[in-house]
Amino acid sequence: MLHKAIIDRIDRIKHDTYVEPFVGMGGVFLRRTWKPTCEVANDLNGEITNLFRILQRHFPQFLEMMRFQVASRREFERLRYSDPQTLTDLERAARFLYLQRLAFGGQVRGVFGVSPGTAPRFSIAKLEPILDAAHQRLDGVVFENLPWEDVVSRWDTEGTLFYLDPPYWGGEADYGKKMFERADFARLADALSGIKGAFILSINDVEEIRDCFSEFNLEPVTLKYSVSKSIATDAKELIISNREVRTSLI
Repeated sequence: MLHKAIIDRIDRIKHDTYVEPFVGMGGVFLRRTWKPTCEVANDLNGEITNLFRILQRHFPQFLEMMRFQVASRREFERLRYSDPQTLTDLERAARFLYLQRLAFGGQVRGVFGVSPGTAPRFSIAKLEPILDAAHQRLDGVVFENLPWEDVVSRWDTEGTLFYLDPPYWGGEADYGKKMFERADFARLADALSGIKGAFILSINDVEEIRDCFSEFNLEPVTLKYSVSKSIATDAKELIISNREVRTSLI
């Protein structure tokens, strides 16, 4: 899976501050096991902050809402295309957790993340310890609520490692309307060219992205998304960085 390749590269770059300007569903942030001195998650759409506010104030009601939920492709697709702004805070928190557990790589824009021989990551029986573990994992994390460019400029130091997971080319509205637009890819590349720290960026592999980020290290990665027991589709991704990290995907 892509998150394993990304985390492997993160672990190979020395840093004392880790920053995600697009924390999204937290697919990489929550899976990392090593914690540097300072961690920053930019929760621009408020999903993580809303989830933990609900857990603090309405934990029994939240568990009751999730009690009859199952790992369903139909439900996954319904929630994936639901507008969070039309939901109550309780419904929004439930949607976030469901998608985060079942989306491939923990990314809401990803596919239904199930495959032969493995159990789905969403399990009612395991829900409470998962939430407790997530709370412990996020203890001490700084949550920003700023445009991505402000996060980059505010937290950039020689010891900072940024992991950036912007919307894919062609899906600029995936994180919400007006949060990221096509012109922002060029602005992002320009901003990253001037930082003191290191960065790793993951995105879909298309010619326009290659042109935009051509001054950096571009590493193509091919993944297989399992959509059934007999069908798998190839997905081409890019891992972009201003540091050359020598590693093997084998």
